[in-house]
This record gives sequence, C-alpha cells and structure tokens, in this order.
Amino acid sequence: MRVDSVKTFLVDSGSAKHWLFVKIETDEGIYGWGEAYTQLDRDRVIRRQMDELSRYLIGRDPFDIKQFVFSAYSDFAGKRGSLELFCAISGIEQALWDIAGKAAGQPVYNLLGGRTRRRLRVYANGWGGDEDPEELVERAKAVVARGFTALKFDPFPGRWRAYIDRNQEEEAVERVRAVREAVGPEVDILVEVHRRLAPMHAVRAAQAMEPYAPFWFEEPVSARDLDALAEVRHSIELPVVTGEELYTKNEFREVFERRAADILNPDVCNCGGILELREIGAMAEAYHVAMAPHNYNSTTVGLAATLQAAAGMPNFLITEYFVNFEEVGKEIADQPFEVEDSYITLPDRPGLGIDLDEQALSERPYRARPLRNLPLDSGTVNSTG
Repeated sequence: MRVDSVKTFLVDSGSAKHWLFVKIETDEGIYGWGEAYTQLDRDRVIRRQMDELSRYLIGRDPFDIKQFVFSAYSDFAGKRGSLELFCAISGIEQALWDIAGKAAGQPVYNLLGGRTRRRLRVYANGWGGDEDPEELVERAKAVVARGFTALKFDPFPGRWRAYIDRNQEEEAVERVRAVREAVGPEVDILVEVHRRLAPMHAVRAAQAMEPYAPFWFEEPVSARDLDALAEVRHSIELPVVTGEELYTKNEFREVFERRAADILNPDVCNCGGILELREIGAMAEAYHVAMAPHNYNSTTVGLAATLQAAAGMPNFLITEYFVNFEEVGKEIADQPFEVEDSYITLPDRPGLGIDLDEQALSERPYRARPLRNLPLDSGTVNSTG
C-alpha cells in the first residue's frame, strides 16, 4: 500500500475558529482522516505546512508512521519546532493511524495495546466565560441539565492579562461561588486561567476559590516559566493543570522533573499526534501525574483521535468536549459521537471510528474573521479553550 494523495479542508465552524482536516488516500482505496489544531489567523499557515509535508508522504507506506513523524521534524523542519509544524504533523499522523486501523480491521486503540476502559468521561466547555454571574449561572444550569457532570469555564474578567487587581480577583471568585451554588456539590467545576497570571495573583485567587472545591486550576501561569508554575502548585491546595502550550514529549520532560503539575492536558491535534500523546501519558504515569487531554478542536476527528489515544491510558482522568461545536460537528460527520451522562462510549469501528462528509465540508468554506479594534490595554482576542 502506498499514499496516493493528501487533501486538506479548512472549514468554517461557525465559531471563533476554523477546523482543519486532512484526508490521506492510498492506492488501495483505503483513506484516513486527521485534524490539526488551529488558531485564528494562523490556520492557513498550518494548512500550508500540511501541503508542504505531503511530498514526504506521496508514494510511501502509510504504516511507517513513526518514520514520517521523525522525518517531518528532523528533515523537513531541521529540528526547529513551532505551533504550525506540530499541528500539521499531528493531523497527518492521525490520518495515518486511521488508515492503519482500517487496513487491520481494528480500532486504533487495539493497535496501541487495547483498552483500559470502555467509555471516557468528558467535561463541557464552550458554554460560558466572564459573563455576569446571573447569566453564567443560567448557562451552567443548562449544561448540567443536559447530563454533564463536569464543566469548565474561565471566570477571570478580561482576557490575557499578566496582572489583575483585587477587584478582578474578587469577580473571578464570585463567579466560581455562584456556579458552585447553582450546580451543587456533585458537579465538578474546572477553573480555566489561560496562562495569564503572575504567581502572586494565581496563588491568591486559587486560595480564595478553595472553599468552592474546584476540580482543578488550569494553567494559572505559562508553562514557559516552569519555576513560577511550580511555585503556584506548591502554594495551593487545588490540582494544577498544564500542557496545552507544550509540544512533544521533549517539552514535557521538565514538567515532571520540576513537579510543576498534577494533571497534564496536551492536545492530540498539536502535541505530535496519537502516539505522541500516548508516550506523554506513559511518562506521566511514571511520575504519578494524571492525563486530561485538551481538545479545542471539532467534536469529530480531533475528538476521535483523543478517544483512541486515551482508551489505553491507565492514568486518564477526563477530556474536553465543546458543546458549542456539537451542532456543526453533527452536520459534517457520519455517525457522530454521543455524550451520555458526561461519558462517550469508545467506538468499535476500524480506524478512528468516524468519517466526514466532503460535500458538507465544501459547503462551509474559509471565512475571514474581522480583527477587533481594541484599545492598547485590552489584551489579545484569541482563546485556546
């Protein structure tokens, strides 16, 4: 079997970001789907990386997945990594696994050692943010009414500030309090911080939130400053999460060595792909660290790849599900995944377990988003889930 063609699809999701899919076809008629992580205004560059990488695939054996990833990093990139590179590699890598599973007649997780569970817990994201507490409460209740037992949101007012004043800290704490009182003690609340606090503010805010029992405190400080992240982790009682801005197992090594996090959330669509996520999970297991894969991607292929990778992780905890992506995901996917009581049952179909409708993809072409005219002190506009 040989790779015959590589096609990319940049799709308008109807939300703040596009979805980028890749379809790899072989000379035997077997094809595979993958998805790359995207960010606003960088998505077309990631697509171009995929197009350039295609010449490292055409005519080659699709089963040589590890060789492709190694060659893409060593030869194509000259061992110089970037968000765009690892997103492109991740999407292609997933598509190759999809082909391998279909050729073997097995779900991808069976090619990686099998399952440790039959279903995976998910938390709801994409439902709320720094709205007025009353509005946030109503949205939280609606999510719980759908059966979700875990929900994540960013309670901090304003986006992407390195420093916040006490009023902003108090507003964030008030939002967490309001949601906790609304949903009750049995629902897990996951607090997102988006890497924008200095350690002093992160510690103070987390300690004020502790009475409301958040499930975790996600990325209070950027992982690019692991000393500061470790400082926060050792100063608060809440579990600290990091990982979505790190790529490949090499960048996670220091997280373990410095004991900087309790839980990791690498994204299968940018960390290097399915096998890379599994290898990061194996490293985490040895350090008693849990895995909660990030998934700011579609509820189709990106989610499928996450499920396949996480199926055999003994230290898997929970993964992400964007409720605001669900409707469009169902439009473009054949046999989309269903969430029942905050769980998704593992698919038993060969490969990733999902297929996309190319006609439906073509009906949602790239649509340029306007750049907001923001004052200098407002921060940036992009969000990463």
